[in-house]
Amino acid sequence: MFKKGVTLRGIEVFEALARSGSVADTAKLTGLSQPAVSQQMSNLESAIGAELIDHKRRPMRLTPAGQNFLRRASAALAELRLGQSELSVMDLAHLEELSFGIIDDFDNDLTPRLAPALADSLEGCRFRMITAGSKELICAMQERSLHMALSATSGQVMDGVLEFPVARDPFLIVAPRAANARPETLLMGEGPLPFLHYASDQLIARQIDSHLTRQAHSFQKRFEIGSHLALMAMVARGIGWSITTSLGYIRALEFHPALSAYPLPAPAPARQISLFAGAEWAGNVPTDIAQSIRHMMQTHMIAPVAKQLPWLGDSLCLIEG
Repeated sequence: MFKKGVTLRGIEVFEALARSGSVADTAKLTGLSQPAVSQQMSNLESAIGAELIDHKRRPMRLTPAGQNFLRRASAALAELRLGQSELSVMDLAHLEELSFGIIDDFDNDLTPRLAPALADSLEGCRFRMITAGSKELICAMQERSLHMALSATSGQVMDGVLEFPVARDPFLIVAPRAANARPETLLMGEGPLPFLHYASDQLIARQIDSHLTRQAHSFQKRFEIGSHLALMAMVARGIGWSITTSLGYIRALEFHPALSAYPLPAPAPARQISLFAGAEWAGNVPTDIAQSIRHMMQTHMIAPVAKQLPWLGDSLCLIEG
């Protein structure tokens, strides 16, 4: 049981204040007045019996006790938000059948969480879920062999298919950490490291090649790799460098000690992740599922990337429906 004075609202205000360092910004984030923010913090610190924020500094800084409490509080809030997001897909008991495709980029982080959340809410429903590349999922939606699919967008409008944007996933450069390479040198084709391409039949390869062409960059196709993790393993081994997305980078966690990630020069491209649904699915079901996906992606994918690569800023973000 919480101590008297420790409230969920107070913990949310503390997390927002720790992030912004400003009472005024926290008020905007939480929808409270500035006096209410200050009161929430006063109540929380009194209940805990420790000063969490150094109120004398501007921007405000966490005390050592505040840093420790923030780690615990953020983890607890993340679980609560995830539980809340999963409840939003609970109103699916009326469905008789659902076939769902999800991009294989998300096999590590999102798919193992989304599948149980959907299955738990589909009482008596025939449920089929497949994973595949974006190109295959888009074709399946066009052929009506799937009811819904979470995929990178191709930029083309599909007749009879609704699109619900979910996230913006910027592209970035990955290179061997040991090479200590400069991004501008890699893009100019200088130095010993070759460019490692995704397999040309993949949507991500077409998107990357289009950007390189627009920026007047051209690289010999000595390597074309169809597996994302194999490509990251080759970069980690020092075989070459590549371009991937921020969510693709975080998926290659096991190779991070041997990888360096760099931003692409402006204008930096990004892919859009969307939930697609047949037009006959117009209504609350796809919007609820899309919102649940956004919450799960924020907690388990976007937040870890943003923490590791803070220079991404707002370029990696959810797209609210």
